[in-house]
Amino acid sequence: MIRAVVIDVDDTLCLTEAVCFELENEVLARIGREPMPRAVHLSTWGQPLLDAMPQRSPGVDLENFKAVYHVVLREYVTDGRLDVVVPENLEALDELAIAGRSIMLLTSRTEAEVEHLLAPDHVLADRLTAVYHGGNMRFSKPDARAFDELLAVTGLRPGQCLYVGDSPGDAQAANGAGLHFIACLQSGVRRRDDFDDHHVDAFIDAFPDVVDAVARLEGNHIRG
Repeated sequence: MIRAVVIDVDDTLCLTEAVCFELENEVLARIGREPMPRAVHLSTWGQPLLDAMPQRSPGVDLENFKAVYHVVLREYVTDGRLDVVVPENLEALDELAIAGRSIMLLTSRTEAEVEHLLAPDHVLADRLTAVYHGGNMRFSKPDARAFDELLAVTGLRPGQCLYVGDSPGDAQAANGAGLHFIACLQSGVRRRDDFDDHHVDAFIDAFPDVVDAVARLEGNHIRG
């Protein structure tokens, strides 16, 4: 049985790339920098933010960017522009839980970038067993060791866990750790052929499709 469904945040549980592009350019404007082109943002999407910013804005002062970023991040969250979990995605999480699966998040975001998702009054608060992020993981995707803490704490075997993500780096990490992997293509940022070098158990066009995909994967595994 697939006992844990582990989910990426960006462009998986929430559609965020386009909003993050706007947010980061707002930060750049506030610190007197030129905006980045969308193509550059797309080409570096999936990297930890501060690793990507020197490519997105060469010469940027990372400490200055970081300080203003957290201000703008709070504004976007407060305005309901970032990290919106739509009702149909919440329903999918509830269906997975009803089927007896633990629900966890695993993201390369820093602790400050997920702080609002951890609030006790957030819609996810009663739905998640655990959240793994840059503050409580020693390694980040695409390193397969990103799952070390999760597996150690839960005592689950990799084959009992499934990761849902949107990037080849997500697939690489899950494959390396021995987890099942489902690729969510809802954002339109990636296509099936972007995953040609990795094993993908299933592709889904929208996050709510994960419920049936997990059930089919589990059924096929049991029959096999």
